[in-house]
Amino acid sequence: MGQDITGTVYTRRQRQRYREKVQLCLDVFERMLAYSHFEFERPMTGMEIELNLVGDDFRPRMDNAEVLTNIADPLYQTELARYNIEFNVAPRPLPGDSALELEADLRTSLNRAHAKCAEVGSHIVMIGILPTVTAEHFEGDWMSANARYHALNDAMLSARGEDVHLDIEGSSGERLDHYFDSLAPEAACTSMQLHLQVAPLDFADHWNAAQVLAGPQLALGANSPFFLGRRLWAESRIPVFTQAADTRSPELKNQGVRPRVWFGERWITSIFDLFEENVRYFPALLPELTDEDPLTILQSGGVPRLGEMRLHNGTIYRWNRPIYDIVDGAPHLRVENRVLPAGPTIVDTLANAAFYYGTLRALAQEDRPLWSRMSFAAAEDNFESGAREGLEARLYWPGHGDLPVTELVLRHLLPLAHEGLRQWGVSDTVRERYLSVIEGRTLAGRNGATWQVEAVARLEERGLDRAEALREMVRHYATFMHANEPVHTWELP
Repeated sequence: MGQDITGTVYTRRQRQRYREKVQLCLDVFERMLAYSHFEFERPMTGMEIELNLVGDDFRPRMDNAEVLTNIADPLYQTELARYNIEFNVAPRPLPGDSALELEADLRTSLNRAHAKCAEVGSHIVMIGILPTVTAEHFEGDWMSANARYHALNDAMLSARGEDVHLDIEGSSGERLDHYFDSLAPEAACTSMQLHLQVAPLDFADHWNAAQVLAGPQLALGANSPFFLGRRLWAESRIPVFTQAADTRSPELKNQGVRPRVWFGERWITSIFDLFEENVRYFPALLPELTDEDPLTILQSGGVPRLGEMRLHNGTIYRWNRPIYDIVDGAPHLRVENRVLPAGPTIVDTLANAAFYYGTLRALAQEDRPLWSRMSFAAAEDNFESGAREGLEARLYWPGHGDLPVTELVLRHLLPLAHEGLRQWGVSDTVRERYLSVIEGRTLAGRNGATWQVEAVARLEERGLDRAEALREMVRHYATFMHANEPVHTWELP
């Protein structure tokens, strides 16, 4: 979705031609998978972190254009809402002490960006959903000045044919039931995306393993318990984004039409399965056509960009998304993991990444794959349970049945993460630094979501109303975030 959009209104003829072009791209992609060379001998990892902007009152500040001008760094880009920006981390390999260098680089970059924000009266908060967002922030001129965001907003609401309806109930009994006339609730969901470059023949194993891991990832990393003043799921970002970006009417849901925010419905045998599903199930939202003839380019020995197929893929929000990309003239494939929220700190972020990359590698290389012993529905149930209950979740695991996620992580997944990172060639220092954070978080039973809930409860016990308790909690959160100490060590206000 990062590419530029030239139009916001499309003719029937454009839509027809776009469908035909996406199908042509898919046919060419199938040929490429069979005969082309993809770059994968030196697998690279990448990261994107979405950030919130607040003022001195720790409420959203709608000034991302001014902030980005002041930061003046191409790694920082606009996001959907005017109180969001995105930090794109340059790709790098995993082995050795690369993660320690990355931590230092991230802290330096964010410190500089935060200082530049302060010059114009804003502050950065890295959190899954900013708890001080209210419905009033979704009114008026809330959207960033970017044509593709406006086009996407119009296309999704047009496809839906009615306002966005969010209906979410938390385990505490608090409930949100509200209609919105835009995609603004989606913009409230700020995440961290993890990328891993893989060989074509290894893609299916890595994607399947990432789907298996999604439930434990969410339980460990949950950091979005509040939305519009209500305490909802441990990771409320999941249901908010799912419902906000749903283009189906109730009738289409009842017919079993697939949602655009999608966990999926089956294990795969090739990356082609996912792109083929895109074409089969999802109509175009942004039918932007290019002049490229991908078949001619391929037959002449070139590497086609497959722009229509890639743009279409960018409007289908799988929690683990397939990526086809080209760097320095060479094509490659990536698994984009979109499960995790942003924050709470850089060290927590890198701990989440280390756990993911290590466990993913170990699971993807097992002789008897875990997904051959686990139904896809069980993996999806784990995904929902992890999002809803966080560290209180019970998850199903083959050979062990239902067990607390804390036991699953400590007894079964952390050893896999250590082994997987060893196989990647990651240094012992890196493994111990970041996986000890996961161990400490699990033993303490505290992640970003539990800290937020406990902090707000304490503040409310002192007589603060919910809105003021949330604002005060975010103030404490921001202080701890910039100190870069793991969230399980944070004191309560």
